[in-house]
Amino acid sequence: MNRAAPTDLSVLSFNMQVGVGTKRYREYVTRGWRHVLPSQGVRDNLARIADLLGDHDIIGLQEIDAGSRRSRYENQIQALAEQAGFAYWRVQVNRDLGRVAQHGLGLISRYQPFSVTEHKLPGRLPGRGALVARFGSPAHALTVVVTHLSLGAGSRAQQVAAICDMVAEDEHVIVMGDTNCSAHDLLADPALAASGLRVYDRLLPTFPSWRPRRGIDHILTSASLPVHRAGVIETMLSDHRPVEMRIGVPRDLGRALVRVDSAAAG
Repeated sequence: MNRAAPTDLSVLSFNMQVGVGTKRYREYVTRGWRHVLPSQGVRDNLARIADLLGDHDIIGLQEIDAGSRRSRYENQIQALAEQAGFAYWRVQVNRDLGRVAQHGLGLISRYQPFSVTEHKLPGRLPGRGALVARFGSPAHALTVVVTHLSLGAGSRAQQVAAICDMVAEDEHVIVMGDTNCSAHDLLADPALAASGLRVYDRLLPTFPSWRPRRGIDHILTSASLPVHRAGVIETMLSDHRPVEMRIGVPRDLGRALVRVDSAAAG
């Protein structure tokens, strides 16, 4: 089926906390067992997350499980994509704990990338990564990076610099994820400032979900991609709230994007 080239895209970034659904601080203790053992509550929460995803085009998810005991050996990203009717999904496992946990990042999209690469990020402790997908064509590409940065400022700075190097030659770029820092911290990062990537500088509080005060989940964009709208979705499906953005697409890039309609494994 021929479709008109999109003039904008709806993108979403969400730290989904493997579906645990923490709603208050004490639940880090009372629901902590859900991080290691399967539960019907997590399955029900994943169904609600799938309902949330349907209004968006490209989604980056952090704190996912790719198939271990706690997820009943189900790849959460594949399950979410199928439930929400998406055509493409991809997982990057950054902490492989065997049957205990397959912890990592996920990408879900209505568009088919022509290139996807997985990267380990530097830092004091291993286990952080970046999933880089390029959509459209080599001549007119949209580069999307999904990541989850470290808690420590020193490691974070190294990771931001590494991501900036990955996309240094790309014109149209979106970087999304849980950065574990504020927009002010990102704006002060020298590597990010030199990269030309833009930080949405209005406060978008995402954490904790039950009383959000800190904006630590971000979507960064290159200057070529105008931001038409940005906001936080008011929901408590995780200890974070999702951040969403409506982004304009240049005409040549829109024509190059390849939409796929039938659910297929990534």
